[in-house]
This record gives sequence, C-alpha cells and structure tokens, in this order.
Amino acid sequence: MREITIKRENWPLRGVFRIARGGNTEITVVVVEIREGAFRGRGECRPYPRYGETPEAVAGAIAALVPDLAAGLEREELLTRMPPGAARNAIDCALWDLAAKRAGQPVWRLAGLPPPAPLTTAYTLCVDTPEQVAATARAQAARPLLKLKLAGGDDLERVAAVRTHAPAARLIVDANEAWTLADYHRFMPELARLDVELVEQPFPAGADAALADLPRPVPVCADESCHDRAGLAQLRGRYDALNIKLDKTGGLTEALGMQALAKAQGFGIMVGCMVATSLAMAPALLLAQGADYVDLDGPLLLAEDREPGLRYEGSRVFPAEAAVWG
Repeated sequence: MREITIKRENWPLRGVFRIARGGNTEITVVVVEIREGAFRGRGECRPYPRYGETPEAVAGAIAALVPDLAAGLEREELLTRMPPGAARNAIDCALWDLAAKRAGQPVWRLAGLPPPAPLTTAYTLCVDTPEQVAATARAQAARPLLKLKLAGGDDLERVAAVRTHAPAARLIVDANEAWTLADYHRFMPELARLDVELVEQPFPAGADAALADLPRPVPVCADESCHDRAGLAQLRGRYDALNIKLDKTGGLTEALGMQALAKAQGFGIMVGCMVATSLAMAPALLLAQGADYVDLDGPLLLAEDREPGLRYEGSRVFPAEAAVWG
C-alpha cells in the first residue's frame, strides 16, 4: 500500500504579479507526495481561479482519489478517472516521479524522450503603466526573450516602451483575453511593426471564433482557449500556436500526447506555466525540449524558490536533478 500526503503551500512573490484580470502578491500551490516503500514521488499544481479552481477544491478532489492511489492506480487509468486540470496534474507528475525513483531511471528515459538540455525561458513583464514597464524593461534588457502582459488601453505604449528600453530582446505579448475586436484591429499592425513575434489569447475563450476571419499579421497563440487534445479541433484556423501548460492538460502524460498531435496538425508550440515553484517547472521542462517558445519563469517571480530547485542562470534554465523531480 502507498501513503499519500496532500499539502497546501503559500509562496510570496517578488512583487505584485499583475495581469489583465488582477494581481497577486503570493501564490498557493498544492503538493502531492506518494510513498511506496522506500520510494517517494512528488507533484505540484497551481489551482487557478480562471478555471474555477481553488486550493481547497483541488486538495479535496485529490483526497477523494487517495484510496485508489493507495491501492496502486497509475497514470493511464488516472486519465479516465479525473478531468484535465490542476488536481490531475499534481497526481500525474507525482506518479511519474515515483516511477522514476522505483526504476532508478529518469523520467525522460521512461517516457522515451531525448536527454533534456538547458533552455532559454521567456521572462514576464507584468501589466503596468508605460512608464513602469519602461523601467522594468530597462532592468531586464539583457534577457533574450521577454513576455509582456497586456490589458487593452495603453498597450501600444507599453510595447513601445519595451522596444525602446530592451531593443535587443525578442518580444511576445499576452493579452489574457482582454482585447475587444476594435483593439485587435488597432493593435495588430503596430505590433507587427514593433517586431512582436507572438500574441497570446487576445479575445476571451468563448469569443475567439472571430479569429478565423481576421488577418493575423502577428501569429496568434491560444492559452485560455487551449486545454487538452479534445479541444484541438476547434482551435484550427483560429490560432497559429498553442500554449501548453501542465495545469491545464492535467499532467505530463496528456501534455506529451497533446504536443505530438498539435505538431502534426501544424501548430507552433509554447510550453508555459502558472507561477509556481521548481517542482512544477521540472516536468514541464521535459515537454519544453520540443517547443518553439519556452515560458517557464515561475520560480524567477517568487521571493524564493523551494530547495532544492532548478538552476537558473539568467534566462537559462537547466534540467532537474533527481532530488528535485524525475
């Protein structure tokens, strides 16, 4: 029999992390630990209110599955027992970690993946006044890839501020569902002129059908509209790329399948994250080995990361040691 532990943890942020929907000064994650004899597997998720999740509800959903986990439930059965989301992600990643520890082999080898290499992650600049965005861009100008959060209104001034104060950085932007159709028509030609490479989720997820009939001078990436393989069909023709996050797919198992199918259908791939600790980033880093864009900067936004954690050197993030995960 296995022993299962469920913990809720609060982690302060370096400052206010602000997007179009609001801001936070700390995050709450849920960590699942599965012990089987001398072996231990861990997984972390970030419950997200946008998807109707709370830490209490996610922990409760995991607790309801404890008898089955204790009796030996594994990943493939988990896909049929829980819907995509944060709760399933924490369990799935804990089971991968446990399997790696039992086998004495890293997860990448168990999953048939190539050995992971260090990757360059985007670094997120929060929604703020153009003046404050300029100051932040100046401080982060040496980073090779910046991701700017937008909110409508002064967005062009925000982007222009980053271009002026971090001219060498590649730039992607994320509207987090905040734009109107008028915003789209006004912003997109100017974003192309400002050499923006990608625009994430301009419209609300329920109102993105309009993208099928709109010009896309800058490629458009689905985030809130994109969850698992079951939803891919309705994204074709609307989006050029997908932001795959383990907390949306419900774990690495589904994410690997989704990435393969999405690539076969011609989508570009971003592997992203909710703001969380290195324990949540480590499995996503395996998925990100095949991505066009990597956005795994969660630990860089925390006041401090868990120990041990992933090694970051500037925007370069290195594969996890077994003590972290996998």
